[in-house]
Amino acid sequence: MSMLTVIGEGLVDVVQRASGIEAHVGGSPLNVAVGLARLDHPVQFIGRYGRDAYGDALAAHLRSSSVMLPLGPDGLPTSVATALIDDDGAATYTFDLAWELPGLADRLAFMLQGTTLLHTGSIATMLAPGAADVLAAVEQAHPSATISFDPNCRPSIITDVDYARRQAEKFVTLADVVKASDEDLEWLYPGEDALDAARRWLKLGGSEGPAMVVVTRGASGPWGITAAGEAECVATRVDVADTVGAGDSFMAALLSGVVDRGLDGAQNRKDLRELSAEGLVELLVHASRAAAVTVSRPGANPPTRAELNAVPGQ
Repeated sequence: MSMLTVIGEGLVDVVQRASGIEAHVGGSPLNVAVGLARLDHPVQFIGRYGRDAYGDALAAHLRSSSVMLPLGPDGLPTSVATALIDDDGAATYTFDLAWELPGLADRLAFMLQGTTLLHTGSIATMLAPGAADVLAAVEQAHPSATISFDPNCRPSIITDVDYARRQAEKFVTLADVVKASDEDLEWLYPGEDALDAARRWLKLGGSEGPAMVVVTRGASGPWGITAAGEAECVATRVDVADTVGAGDSFMAALLSGVVDRGLDGAQNRKDLRELSAEGLVELLVHASRAAAVTVSRPGANPPTRAELNAVPGQ
């Protein structure tokens, strides 16, 4: 039985639309944890939240999708992201964040027992002081677990692109599966083609670096690269409610596909590195359909396995 661990930020998205204001639990790593659980994988989420109404909502949201929550609330306020939705459904964000994981190092070995895949990314890997704890957790998990990473860059929070690039490359070097948007890569590497940047990421860490780098490109569809070559697929066409959580649903379904193929766990790194171009296409299509379900309805609301299986072409 695969055991999946997600470490990173959870927060509350306060969504401002022309029709009014709504509050939804979110945060990129948290969304990935929920997405994996809804695809029927045992998942635990290691992140912080406060002893307040937003924290109660965050914990209830995770538990409602059967995500295990080994850390209790702390004394800091629950983090908040304010999302402004434009007429096209695209979201722009501002943040009020607290990111630290005091005492995690003493409990981490116990928490990671049995973990076959650890995912992280976004603010958690960039914002001090918690980012150092996340990197230490990845280093500790790497000998036994598949590592996945999504930079999910937030330039309004981490404004120093040189720092963000160094942080991202630390995690890419340790990761087996990497997903980034074209916007992430264009911000991290100004003036460079996003796919060229992804090709370089595949080479980071040499034989111990990523097995797969995937780039999401919105309506242009996802693209990916492995040692076997490059692949892409068309985006699944839907009427878009908004794009909140689309990349996280894609990430969750991508990882779900890896786990369903028995490619998680350090003992399966060789097989993951030998994934064929055809296998990569299948993963991209699967993940694209999950993202399509999410953008077809408001908020970060990833599909269940039954919903995903019902998408035409599955």
